[in-house]
Amino acid sequence: MISRRTFTTAVGLGLGATALPTDASAAAPTPTVPDTAPGTHTAFADLKRVQAGVLNIGYAELGPKHGPVVVLLHGWPYDIHSFVDVAPLLADAGHRVIVPYLRGHGTTAFLSPTTPRNAQQSAIALDIVALMDALKIRRAVLAGFDWGSRTADIIAALWPERVTALVSVSGYLITDVAAQRNPLPPKAEHTWWYQYYFATDRGRVAMETRQNRHDLCRLVWDEVSPTWDFDDATFERTAAAFENPNYAAIVIHNYRWRLGLADGERRYDPYEQRLAARPAITVPTIALDPALDPFLASTDGGGYRQFFTGPYEHRVLAGIGHNAPQEAPTAFARAVLDADRLAVRK
Repeated sequence: MISRRTFTTAVGLGLGATALPTDASAAAPTPTVPDTAPGTHTAFADLKRVQAGVLNIGYAELGPKHGPVVVLLHGWPYDIHSFVDVAPLLADAGHRVIVPYLRGHGTTAFLSPTTPRNAQQSAIALDIVALMDALKIRRAVLAGFDWGSRTADIIAALWPERVTALVSVSGYLITDVAAQRNPLPPKAEHTWWYQYYFATDRGRVAMETRQNRHDLCRLVWDEVSPTWDFDDATFERTAAAFENPNYAAIVIHNYRWRLGLADGERRYDPYEQRLAARPAITVPTIALDPALDPFLASTDGGGYRQFFTGPYEHRVLAGIGHNAPQEAPTAFARAVLDADRLAVRK
Protein backbone atom coordinates (compact mmCIF):
# COMPACT_ATOMS: atom_id res chain seq x y z
CA MET A 1 0.00 0.00 0.00
CA ILE A 2 1.07 3.65 0.14
CA SER A 3 3.99 5.00 2.16
CA ARG A 4 3.34 5.73 5.83
CA ARG A 5 5.06 9.08 5.41
CA THR A 6 2.32 10.41 3.11
CA PHE A 7 0.01 11.08 6.06
CA THR A 8 -0.59 14.83 6.32
CA THR A 9 -1.89 16.94 9.16
CA ALA A 10 -4.70 18.88 7.54
CA VAL A 11 -8.28 17.66 7.23
CA GLY A 12 -9.53 17.43 3.62
CA LEU A 13 -12.97 17.03 2.06
CA GLY A 14 -14.03 14.92 -0.91
CA LEU A 15 -15.37 17.54 -3.28
CA GLY A 16 -16.01 15.73 -6.54
CA ALA A 17 -15.13 12.63 -8.48
CA THR A 18 -13.43 14.35 -11.37
CA ALA A 19 -12.04 17.83 -11.12
CA LEU A 20 -10.60 20.02 -8.43
CA PRO A 21 -7.86 21.71 -10.46
CA THR A 22 -5.39 23.89 -8.60
CA ASP A 23 -2.26 25.76 -9.66
CA ALA A 24 -2.57 24.89 -13.36
CA SER A 25 -6.27 25.92 -13.27
CA ALA A 26 -8.86 24.76 -15.78
CA ALA A 27 -7.07 26.01 -18.86
CA ALA A 28 -8.01 23.32 -21.39
CA PRO A 29 -11.34 21.54 -21.82
CA THR A 30 -11.51 17.98 -20.55
CA PRO A 31 -11.31 15.41 -23.36
CA THR A 32 -14.51 13.46 -23.87
CA VAL A 33 -14.43 10.22 -21.91
CA PRO A 34 -17.58 8.07 -21.95
CA ASP A 35 -18.99 7.31 -18.53
CA THR A 36 -18.02 3.73 -17.76
CA ALA A 37 -19.37 1.87 -14.78
CA PRO A 38 -16.91 -0.21 -12.74
CA GLY A 39 -17.05 -3.81 -13.90
CA THR A 40 -18.04 -3.02 -17.49
CA HIS A 41 -15.03 -5.05 -18.65
CA THR A 42 -13.76 -8.20 -16.97
CA ALA A 43 -10.67 -9.26 -18.91
CA PHE A 44 -7.83 -8.17 -21.19
CA ALA A 45 -7.89 -9.77 -24.62
CA ASP A 46 -4.23 -9.26 -25.51
CA LEU A 47 -1.75 -10.60 -22.92
CA LYS A 48 1.94 -10.63 -23.84
CA ARG A 49 5.38 -11.25 -22.32
CA VAL A 50 8.76 -9.69 -22.92
CA GLN A 51 12.23 -10.13 -21.43
CA ALA A 52 13.18 -6.95 -19.59
CA GLY A 53 16.09 -6.65 -17.18
CA VAL A 54 16.01 -9.50 -14.65
CA LEU A 55 12.42 -10.39 -15.52
CA ASN A 56 10.16 -11.83 -18.13
CA ILE A 57 7.32 -9.34 -17.73
CA GLY A 58 3.72 -10.21 -18.42
CA TYR A 59 1.57 -7.33 -19.61
CA ALA A 60 -1.62 -6.37 -21.37
CA GLU A 61 -1.56 -4.11 -24.40
CA LEU A 62 -4.40 -2.17 -25.98
CA GLY A 63 -4.73 0.59 -28.56
CA PRO A 64 -2.89 1.63 -31.71
CA LYS A 65 0.71 0.45 -31.97
CA HIS A 66 2.02 3.91 -32.81
CA GLY A 67 -0.20 5.93 -30.49
CA PRO A 68 1.19 7.98 -27.60
CA VAL A 69 2.03 5.55 -24.82
CA VAL A 70 0.44 5.24 -21.39
CA VAL A 71 1.86 2.79 -18.82
CA LEU A 72 -0.57 1.87 -16.03
CA LEU A 73 0.91 0.54 -12.77
CA HIS A 74 -1.02 -1.41 -10.15
CA GLY A 75 -0.52 -1.70 -6.40
CA TRP A 76 -0.92 -4.26 -3.62
CA PRO A 77 -2.99 -6.39 -3.18
CA TYR A 78 -4.10 -5.82 -6.75
CA ASP A 79 -3.03 -6.60 -10.30
CA ILE A 80 -3.60 -5.45 -13.88
CA HIS A 81 -7.38 -5.81 -13.49
CA SER A 82 -7.39 -2.54 -11.55
CA PHE A 83 -7.20 -0.98 -15.03
CA VAL A 84 -9.55 -3.33 -16.88
CA ASP A 85 -12.07 -0.50 -17.45
CA VAL A 86 -9.54 2.35 -17.70
CA ALA A 87 -7.38 0.84 -20.45
CA PRO A 88 -10.13 0.57 -23.11
CA LEU A 89 -11.09 4.20 -22.53
CA LEU A 90 -7.52 5.32 -23.17
CA ALA A 91 -7.13 3.00 -26.15
CA ASP A 92 -10.32 4.38 -27.69
CA ALA A 93 -8.84 7.87 -27.24
CA GLY A 94 -5.90 6.82 -29.44
CA HIS A 95 -3.30 5.78 -26.87
CA ARG A 96 -1.13 2.70 -26.83
CA VAL A 97 -1.77 1.32 -23.35
CA ILE A 98 0.65 -0.99 -21.52
CA VAL A 99 -0.44 -2.61 -18.24
CA PRO A 100 2.34 -4.76 -16.68
CA TYR A 101 2.24 -7.20 -13.81
CA LEU A 102 4.77 -5.97 -11.25
CA ARG A 103 7.48 -8.38 -10.12
CA GLY A 104 6.04 -11.26 -8.12
CA HIS A 105 2.57 -10.87 -9.67
CA GLY A 106 0.69 -12.77 -12.33
CA THR A 107 2.74 -13.96 -15.28
CA THR A 108 5.82 -11.86 -14.52
CA ALA A 109 8.73 -14.20 -13.73
CA PHE A 110 12.37 -13.91 -12.72
CA LEU A 111 14.77 -15.12 -15.39
CA SER A 112 17.15 -16.68 -12.86
CA PRO A 113 16.43 -18.65 -9.68
CA THR A 114 19.43 -16.92 -8.06
CA THR A 115 18.17 -13.35 -8.49
CA PRO A 116 17.23 -11.96 -5.07
CA ARG A 117 13.48 -11.64 -4.60
CA ASN A 118 13.96 -7.99 -3.82
CA ALA A 119 11.05 -5.54 -3.78
CA GLN A 120 12.76 -2.32 -2.71
CA GLN A 121 11.36 0.73 -4.46
CA SER A 122 14.19 1.41 -6.92
CA ALA A 123 14.27 -2.22 -8.09
CA ILE A 124 10.60 -2.08 -9.08
CA ALA A 125 11.09 1.28 -10.82
CA LEU A 126 14.01 -0.08 -12.81
CA ASP A 127 11.81 -3.01 -13.89
CA ILE A 128 9.48 -0.55 -15.59
CA VAL A 129 12.34 1.37 -17.20
CA ALA A 130 13.64 -1.97 -18.52
CA LEU A 131 10.15 -2.78 -19.84
CA MET A 132 10.01 0.53 -21.68
CA ASP A 133 13.45 -0.18 -23.15
CA ALA A 134 12.43 -3.68 -24.23
CA LEU A 135 9.31 -2.32 -25.95
CA LYS A 136 11.30 0.56 -27.46
CA ILE A 137 9.18 3.14 -25.66
CA ARG A 138 11.17 6.34 -25.27
CA ARG A 139 8.58 8.29 -23.28
CA ALA A 140 5.19 7.58 -21.78
CA VAL A 141 2.52 8.96 -19.53
CA LEU A 142 2.87 6.99 -16.28
CA ALA A 143 -0.19 6.49 -14.11
CA GLY A 144 -0.58 4.38 -11.00
CA PHE A 145 -1.78 3.89 -7.46
CA ASP A 146 -0.21 2.37 -4.36
CA TRP A 147 3.03 0.56 -5.38
CA GLY A 148 2.30 1.86 -8.88
CA SER A 149 2.23 5.51 -7.76
CA ARG A 150 5.52 5.07 -5.96
CA THR A 151 7.07 3.44 -9.03
CA ALA A 152 5.82 6.16 -11.36
CA ASP A 153 6.97 8.89 -8.96
CA ILE A 154 10.47 7.43 -8.84
CA ILE A 155 10.81 7.22 -12.62
CA ALA A 156 9.50 10.78 -12.96
CA ALA A 157 11.99 12.00 -10.32
CA LEU A 158 15.09 10.14 -11.50
CA TRP A 159 14.47 9.85 -15.26
CA PRO A 160 12.11 12.70 -16.20
CA GLU A 161 13.14 12.42 -19.84
CA ARG A 162 11.25 9.11 -19.96
CA VAL A 163 7.98 10.57 -18.63
CA THR A 164 5.60 12.67 -20.70
CA ALA A 165 3.29 13.25 -17.75
CA LEU A 166 2.33 11.65 -14.46
CA VAL A 167 -0.91 10.65 -12.73
CA SER A 168 -0.19 9.72 -9.13
CA VAL A 169 -2.87 8.57 -6.72
CA SER A 170 -1.99 9.82 -3.23
CA GLY A 171 0.64 12.16 -4.63
CA TYR A 172 4.29 11.81 -3.64
CA LEU A 173 4.98 8.29 -2.36
CA ILE A 174 8.75 7.97 -2.58
CA THR A 175 9.81 6.15 0.57
CA ASP A 176 12.22 7.62 3.09
CA VAL A 177 13.35 4.51 5.00
CA ALA A 178 14.99 6.51 7.79
CA ALA A 179 11.77 8.47 8.40
CA GLN A 180 9.77 5.24 8.45
CA ARG A 181 11.37 4.39 11.79
CA ASN A 182 9.38 7.16 13.48
CA PRO A 183 5.96 6.10 14.75
CA LEU A 184 2.75 7.63 13.49
CA PRO A 185 -0.24 8.49 15.67
CA PRO A 186 -1.86 5.28 16.97
CA LYS A 187 -4.93 5.52 14.72
CA ALA A 188 -2.71 5.77 11.66
CA GLU A 189 -0.57 2.87 12.82
CA HIS A 190 -3.71 0.77 13.26
CA THR A 191 -4.54 1.23 9.57
CA TRP A 192 -1.21 -0.39 8.70
CA TRP A 193 -1.85 -3.58 10.72
CA TYR A 194 -0.78 -5.93 7.89
CA GLN A 195 2.58 -4.16 7.51
CA TYR A 196 3.51 -5.10 11.08
CA TYR A 197 2.04 -8.58 10.61
CA PHE A 198 4.38 -9.09 7.66
CA ALA A 199 7.31 -8.10 9.88
CA THR A 200 6.77 -11.33 11.82
CA ASP A 201 7.38 -14.95 10.86
CA ARG A 202 3.70 -15.56 11.51
CA GLY A 203 2.78 -13.01 8.82
CA ARG A 204 5.31 -14.46 6.40
CA VAL A 205 3.84 -17.95 6.82
CA ALA A 206 0.34 -16.52 6.29
CA MET A 207 1.40 -15.05 2.95
CA GLU A 208 3.01 -18.34 1.96
CA THR A 209 -0.20 -20.25 2.74
CA ARG A 210 -2.71 -20.09 -0.11
CA GLN A 211 -5.95 -19.75 1.85
CA ASN A 212 -4.55 -17.33 4.41
CA ARG A 213 -3.04 -15.21 1.63
CA HIS A 214 -6.34 -15.19 -0.25
CA ASP A 215 -8.39 -14.24 2.80
CA LEU A 216 -5.93 -11.59 4.01
CA CYS A 217 -5.92 -9.83 0.65
CA ARG A 218 -9.71 -9.97 0.49
CA LEU A 219 -9.90 -8.40 3.94
CA VAL A 220 -7.65 -5.56 2.80
CA TRP A 221 -9.92 -4.97 -0.22
CA ASP A 222 -12.94 -4.72 2.06
CA GLU A 223 -11.26 -2.37 4.52
CA VAL A 224 -9.68 0.11 2.12
CA SER A 225 -12.57 0.42 -0.36
CA PRO A 226 -15.57 0.74 1.97
CA THR A 227 -18.14 1.72 -0.68
CA TRP A 228 -16.94 -0.36 -3.63
CA ASP A 229 -19.62 -2.98 -4.36
CA PHE A 230 -17.40 -5.58 -6.05
CA ASP A 231 -18.45 -9.21 -6.36
CA ASP A 232 -16.55 -12.41 -5.62
CA ALA A 233 -15.67 -12.93 -9.28
CA THR A 234 -13.97 -9.54 -9.45
CA PHE A 235 -11.73 -10.38 -6.53
CA GLU A 236 -10.98 -13.89 -7.79
CA ARG A 237 -9.80 -12.58 -11.16
CA THR A 238 -7.16 -10.54 -9.34
CA ALA A 239 -6.43 -13.21 -6.73
CA ALA A 240 -5.15 -15.46 -9.52
CA ALA A 241 -2.16 -13.09 -9.76
CA PHE A 242 -1.26 -13.91 -6.15
CA GLU A 243 -0.44 -17.50 -7.17
CA ASN A 244 2.87 -16.35 -8.66
CA PRO A 245 5.56 -18.49 -6.91
CA ASN A 246 7.44 -15.33 -5.89
CA TYR A 247 4.42 -13.41 -4.63
CA ALA A 248 4.88 -13.98 -0.90
CA ALA A 249 8.62 -13.27 -0.99
CA ILE A 250 8.13 -10.02 -2.92
CA VAL A 251 5.33 -8.73 -0.69
CA ILE A 252 7.13 -9.59 2.55
CA HIS A 253 10.39 -8.03 1.39
CA ASN A 254 8.67 -4.85 0.21
CA TYR A 255 7.08 -4.10 3.57
CA ARG A 256 10.04 -5.22 5.67
CA TRP A 257 12.42 -3.16 3.55
CA ARG A 258 10.30 -0.05 4.00
CA LEU A 259 10.51 -0.41 7.77
CA GLY A 260 14.26 -0.95 7.68
CA LEU A 261 13.85 -4.61 8.67
CA ALA A 262 15.26 -6.12 5.46
CA ASP A 263 18.31 -5.17 3.43
CA GLY A 264 18.21 -4.08 -0.18
CA GLU A 265 20.86 -4.86 -2.78
CA ARG A 266 24.05 -2.83 -2.91
CA ARG A 267 23.66 -2.24 -6.64
CA TYR A 268 20.58 -0.13 -5.94
CA ASP A 269 22.32 2.03 -3.33
CA PRO A 270 23.01 4.96 -5.69
CA TYR A 271 19.33 5.19 -6.59
CA GLU A 272 18.17 4.87 -3.00
CA GLN A 273 20.60 7.59 -1.92
CA ARG A 274 19.11 9.95 -4.47
CA LEU A 275 15.57 9.02 -3.43
CA ALA A 276 16.37 9.57 0.26
CA ALA A 277 16.96 13.22 -0.63
CA ARG A 278 13.27 13.47 -1.64
CA PRO A 279 13.88 14.70 -5.20
CA ALA A 280 11.36 17.01 -6.81
CA ILE A 281 9.16 15.84 -9.67
CA THR A 282 9.29 18.30 -12.54
CA VAL A 283 7.08 16.58 -15.12
CA PRO A 284 3.43 17.65 -15.63
CA THR A 285 1.40 15.92 -12.91
CA ILE A 286 -2.16 15.33 -11.83
CA ALA A 287 -2.39 14.08 -8.25
CA LEU A 288 -5.53 12.19 -7.21
CA ASP A 289 -6.71 11.70 -3.64
CA PRO A 290 -9.57 9.21 -3.10
CA ALA A 291 -11.80 10.71 -0.41
CA LEU A 292 -12.45 7.38 1.33
CA ASP A 293 -8.89 6.05 1.25
CA PRO A 294 -8.11 5.21 4.90
CA PHE A 295 -4.39 5.81 4.34
CA LEU A 296 -4.92 9.53 3.73
CA ALA A 297 -5.24 11.79 6.73
CA SER A 298 -6.14 14.58 4.33
CA THR A 299 -7.26 14.83 0.74
CA ASP A 300 -6.13 18.41 0.13
CA GLY A 301 -2.73 17.38 -1.23
CA GLY A 302 -0.98 19.90 0.99
CA GLY A 303 1.35 17.40 2.56
CA TYR A 304 3.11 16.66 -0.72
CA ARG A 305 2.51 19.72 -2.92
CA GLN A 306 6.07 21.02 -2.52
CA PHE A 307 7.51 17.97 -4.27
CA PHE A 308 5.83 18.78 -7.60
CA THR A 309 7.48 21.71 -9.33
CA GLY A 310 6.11 21.39 -12.88
CA PRO A 311 2.60 21.97 -14.24
CA TYR A 312 0.27 20.50 -11.65
CA GLU A 313 -3.34 19.80 -10.75
CA HIS A 314 -4.86 18.18 -7.69
CA ARG A 315 -8.18 16.35 -7.74
CA VAL A 316 -10.31 14.58 -5.15
CA LEU A 317 -12.29 11.45 -6.00
CA ALA A 318 -15.43 11.72 -3.88
CA GLY A 319 -16.88 8.47 -2.55
CA ILE A 320 -13.89 6.47 -3.78
CA GLY A 321 -11.55 4.22 -1.81
CA HIS A 322 -8.00 3.03 -2.28
CA ASN A 323 -8.34 1.14 -5.60
CA ALA A 324 -9.05 4.36 -7.48
CA PRO A 325 -8.81 3.19 -11.12
CA GLN A 326 -11.09 0.20 -10.65
CA GLU A 327 -13.59 2.09 -8.50
CA ALA A 328 -13.64 5.25 -10.66
CA PRO A 329 -12.43 4.30 -14.16
CA THR A 330 -13.92 7.32 -15.96
CA ALA A 331 -12.35 9.84 -13.58
CA PHE A 332 -9.02 8.05 -13.70
CA ALA A 333 -8.96 7.87 -17.51
CA ARG A 334 -9.90 11.53 -17.72
CA ALA A 335 -6.99 12.40 -15.42
CA VAL A 336 -4.59 10.52 -17.70
CA LEU A 337 -5.81 12.35 -20.79
CA ASP A 338 -5.72 15.70 -18.99
CA ALA A 339 -2.18 15.04 -17.76
CA ASP A 340 -1.15 14.41 -21.34
CA ARG A 341 -2.67 17.77 -22.25
CA LEU A 342 -0.73 19.43 -19.42
CA ALA A 343 2.41 18.12 -21.11
CA VAL A 344 1.37 19.61 -24.43
CA ARG A 345 0.79 23.02 -22.79
CA LYS A 346 4.11 22.89 -20.94
